This record gives sequence, structure tokens and C-alpha cells, in this order.
Amino acid sequence: MTEATKTLFLVRHAKSSRDDPRLADRDRPLNTRGKRDAPEMARRVARRSERPEVIVTSPALRAKATATVIADELRLGSAHLVTKEPLYDATADALLQVIRGLDDRYSRAMIVGHNPGMTEVANLLAGASIENVPTCGIVIVRLAAVSWAGIRVGTGDLVHFDFPKREPQ
Repeated sequence: MTEATKTLFLVRHAKSSRDDPRLADRDRPLNTRGKRDAPEMARRVARRSERPEVIVTSPALRAKATATVIADELRLGSAHLVTKEPLYDATADALLQVIRGLDDRYSRAMIVGHNPGMTEVANLLAGASIENVPTCGIVIVRLAAVSWAGIRVGTGDLVHFDFPKREPQ
């Protein structure tokens, strides 16, 4: 791999509640497990030598809550937490568009979104065969690219795959 790289953290939002059937899908909050898992996964990211410089999240409440917990743990200010409407229920193609549109001043970025798109884009970029990124799962992909706009499918390396039920490494 070349020296010019971008590192992408793909995070599926933490587990959400379905207790109130009156709530629209995008308004569902984290449930008890999600409130437990998000801080644990944030601590795992914080222990890594490479951390995201920016977090871009879906506008869904459960995704924003997950992103906020991670941003707080990483001590990223509000300017480094961005909400993007196209991430809500995004396909892999829509996710790739958002990723390719990231600001090149960041070499490490985190996207917080939803399945099946998160699993699909992780597999596309890294040429991996992850069956499912579970809720609050994190996939880290290193991409050989000078700019986000230049990333190509199948050219990334799967660096790490972690999720709440997996023992910390």
C-alpha cells in the first residue's frame, strides 16, 4: 500500500428501542443495551493509536446518539461531529458518495449509519466478507488514496472489526 492513505471507521448505530410504536423510525432512541454498548465501543476506539478526526452521522436519533457518545469519549468538539441527511437508510452507493465527499484535511474519518448499507460498503471497500456488522459494530478500513474522492472499491485493507459481544482485544 502507498504511503498516502485514508482511514475509515464505519460504525453501525447502537441498539435502538422499539417500545413506542408511535415514533417514526428516525426518532427511535437507544435502548438499554444501546446505552451500555455505545460507551464501551467508544472506549475501545479511544484506546486505539489511530482515532477519527471527524465523525459524520445519519440524522436518525439512534445514530446521532451513538456518534455523540463516541465524540465525547474522543473529546472531539462539536465542529468535528457532522450530520448528513443522505446517511439515513443509505445504500452502499449513497454511503460511497458521502465518503468520497469528505474533506481531505481529515485523514481519518468515522461514518455512523445503518445496515444493510454499512455492512455492504465495508465489504465493497475492503474486499471483505463480513456477514453482518452488528449494532454498534465498528469496521476500520485503510484506503490507499491521496483524497477521499479517489477511493476505489476493493482497494482497502480491513484493519479491524469489532462489536459489543466480541471480547476486547
